[in-house]
Amino acid sequence: MQQVNSTSRPRHVVWNTAETRLDEQFSYYREAICQAFMNLTPESATTSRFPAKVETIGLGAGAINRVLFPEHTVNRSRADIAASRESCFYLNFKLAGRCRMLQDGREVSLSQGQVGIVDSDREVTLLHDRGPTLEVASFWVPSRALRDRLPASFDFRAERVSDDPHVGHLIVETARSLNAGALRMAEEDSVRLFDVLLDLVALSLSRRSRAQTAEAASFADATVLALRRAIHERLREPGLTVAAVAGAVGISERYVHKLFERSGTTFSDYVMDRRLVGAAADLKDPALGGRGIGAIAFDWGFSDLSHFTRRFKQRFGCRPRDWRAR
Repeated sequence: MQQVNSTSRPRHVVWNTAETRLDEQFSYYREAICQAFMNLTPESATTSRFPAKVETIGLGAGAINRVLFPEHTVNRSRADIAASRESCFYLNFKLAGRCRMLQDGREVSLSQGQVGIVDSDREVTLLHDRGPTLEVASFWVPSRALRDRLPASFDFRAERVSDDPHVGHLIVETARSLNAGALRMAEEDSVRLFDVLLDLVALSLSRRSRAQTAEAASFADATVLALRRAIHERLREPGLTVAAVAGAVGISERYVHKLFERSGTTFSDYVMDRRLVGAAADLKDPALGGRGIGAIAFDWGFSDLSHFTRRFKQRFGCRPRDWRAR
């Protein structure tokens, strides 16, 4: 059975394994969900008797897929992803039993009445259990339809959106209303309600994204302070490297460069500036009046006096000896 393009099939389609021989039921179910959801790979303890029903209802560019089945596991593998012509999100409204969604090392568990979301472009495993008969209303959401509602830099992860303290209950009730009334209401009304559902989900996801961004910014600010402290403690060391300060702070060299880029400078420029400022202060210190300019430059990690003089003039507009004479 080949995958049918969502725009070419009827708006309402039902597959029921009761219509097939007992020894072919699981195979028929496996083909049916690939029709409704795109390429997926179900696994079951039985490969024969498998009482299940798959029902799909078109919602404009999306769809709602109602599935009734026994306990089993569904995988979306790299091969499944490569074989799919479209990209989507699965927004799952659990109606009976439990579903554990595993994606990117993260597990999100759904019980009856909860709503979660996973990305079809990443490998995912769905473990359906806790009941002889399980049921889910899974909304097939075109990737563009949701991403157009989210910040451009949004980093998606598996999420239980019904937990949102502000709009979680609205997501659940909208999903419940759409599941119950998709066939009773006019098609254009069901599409509008589907758009409302996507707006609510996008609002929940973007709120989480803003909170994570703020948390990440706070962590970055604290790390920058630690990074600068580590540099200041080592400013007088000749040949100070990114690796040395990265190791002292406990971060990667790449992150060191990223933090300085975020501040509008580079590691080398920052170290140079702090060394020149330190040397300038020593040159004006009366207690160091008898110490030679070269010795002060070497104290601050410079190994070449002419290079020090050139960079000092660029920074302060005069040569070190003129600065000291002032």
